Amino acid sequence: MKPRSIEQRMQLKNDVIAIGLLMGFAFFVNRGIEIKGLYMDDLYLWSCYGEQSFFQYVFPIGSTRFRFLYYLAAWLELALIGPHIEWLVPINILLNGMLAAFLYYLGRRMSGRSVLGFFGGILFLLSRMSYYQIGQMYGLMETMAMWMAIGIFYCLYRYLNEKREAMGYFYGACWLYLGICFVHERYMALLPLFYLALILRWRFPLKKWLWPLGMFLIVQVVRFFTIGSLSPAGTGGTQVADTFSVMGAIRYALCQVAYVFGINAGPQHLNGLTWADTPGRIKGLVYGADVVLALLFLAFLVKIIRDKEKRGSYLANAAMFLAFIALCIGASSVTVRVEMRWVYVSYSAALLFLNYICSVLAPKQQMDGTGEQKNSTKYGNTMQGAASGDSAEANFLAQHMKRTLHKKEHSVWPAARCIGGFLLYLVLMVPVELFFRGYYPNLYLWPNQMRYNSLAEETYGRYGEEIFGKTIYLIGNTYEMSEFTADTFFKVFDKERKAEGTQVVFVDSVRDIGLVTDDMLVLQEEPEHEGFRDITQVVREQKLKVDYGLYGDGWMDEECSFSILTGAEGKVNFQFLYPAELSGGEKTEVYVNGERYQRISVKEPSYSCQIKAQPYQMLDVQVKSNFYVPNAQEQRGATRLTVLTEISVE
Repeated sequence: MKPRSIEQRMQLKNDVIAIGLLMGFAFFVNRGIEIKGLYMDDLYLWSCYGEQSFFQYVFPIGSTRFRFLYYLAAWLELALIGPHIEWLVPINILLNGMLAAFLYYLGRRMSGRSVLGFFGGILFLLSRMSYYQIGQMYGLMETMAMWMAIGIFYCLYRYLNEKREAMGYFYGACWLYLGICFVHERYMALLPLFYLALILRWRFPLKKWLWPLGMFLIVQVVRFFTIGSLSPAGTGGTQVADTFSVMGAIRYALCQVAYVFGINAGPQHLNGLTWADTPGRIKGLVYGADVVLALLFLAFLVKIIRDKEKRGSYLANAAMFLAFIALCIGASSVTVRVEMRWVYVSYSAALLFLNYICSVLAPKQQMDGTGEQKNSTKYGNTMQGAASGDSAEANFLAQHMKRTLHKKEHSVWPAARCIGGFLLYLVLMVPVELFFRGYYPNLYLWPNQMRYNSLAEETYGRYGEEIFGKTIYLIGNTYEMSEFTADTFFKVFDKERKAEGTQVVFVDSVRDIGLVTDDMLVLQEEPEHEGFRDITQVVREQKLKVDYGLYGDGWMDEECSFSILTGAEGKVNFQFLYPAELSGGEKTEVYVNGERYQRISVKEPSYSCQIKAQPYQMLDVQVKSNFYVPNAQEQRGATRLTVLTEISVE
């Protein structure tokens, strides 16, 4: 293996440091985002994993979508995490950090400068458009699709710019295209990008033109035989063929362009805060950042006009960037709304375009493998000739080196201006992105995620596997939890994916709940905090408050005292069990509000009593017995254990 040069080793060191910083920033900027419980699309995806075979899950024949590559990745992810749903966000952040590292690498290659690639990676991670990729299980799909889409573009970019025809990059882009269509069908729209690359490269062999078309046709045939349709499904259960309109698509495309330039052009539930409600200082920062972009792009246009030799190359690459961004925007504009997550890939391509513009404005001098200027050996030989006495050649060389040094000094300024401009854009956008991230709770999916995070935290997070088999009472249903969610939510936390016996019951009031037993949990909605609160113990004590002599496992002493709330019918039922032999003369007396209510002569080990009072009346009850369990190994209170008791109210 050829040893690495000093420059290569330094570059590797810089790459490791940059990627480490990007990964750390990814976790920092997304701190506070959590997934503790699943709902809606994420929960449905999990339910399919929990109830279907591997083949049915990965290859959903007859479904509205056939995304088998994504479903395969999702199956592997769910198999890895098991019931540890809280691992989803760290995994999403890790994958997004790796994607940022990929963009850093591409940005460094395009711009020739690590610092510019690093700025692009930071802006990518900072973007508020990452909310879905981080905060939802389905974010894995968006990350995979973005990775492959950027990969397609970069392969075609390399194919276009290699001096020798690098068909490996072209075919690689074709295979990525085949794959991405089975991650998200939206990216079928990238097909024209292949033909643009061939046209710009001025290549027209039939074989090259048939490859992308063949991949597209394979996708359509597979889709037809698996889902029975060629029309892509839209968002929210719609079909693109049913909802598409030209004017709507144009309007949504303009919205996405505005998003790329930092402007929230949509409604609050889709972006967190409308542009009309955005404070003036934030608008000013966005406008300032856009001015920086405009100046860099204007300088790029001037460079194109002045540099006739490379004008064709500049225009070809600009056409590729703009076509890729336009196709991604167009593919996301044909449905019924625009979500920020769909703009993320366009924004990423725009960051790479900015790196390319900087490379044009301040090209970095090419180096050989040793890190020295490529012409240094030539000039070194000339210097040797000059030293041997060729004064004319020495004078020529001296003048040439002087001009080279002068040119190098002047070349520093374009680089400084590009780096400074990129840095200024970054500095202006940092407070903007952080500000808009603060409005994530206004996004349509955020309140529900907070609610189900809270439900998971107040149940499985607090009690662990003890929740399985319990009846979970939820007071109120203003969150409109669906029957599917109620039946499936807790299965996620069970290793067996069943949560047998666990039941969710909605009630309007604690009055609708009997006495709280050990196989019950009681939670109350807290809409002001988008969550739930565990009030099991509060309701337990409200329904049955023990003074002494009555224990949670049902044992009762010779004497006990407690307060109990009657139910809708005003009845309190006691079922007693004496776990020993009766010797005769055993009696139990029940007192209600200080007066003896009933005296029971105990003839059988099992006997009962019923108190009748007013509905929802709090009663002070004392139970006294003249017997106890002989030779009992345990005494918990001042008196001895007597009977096992089951108490219920009606």
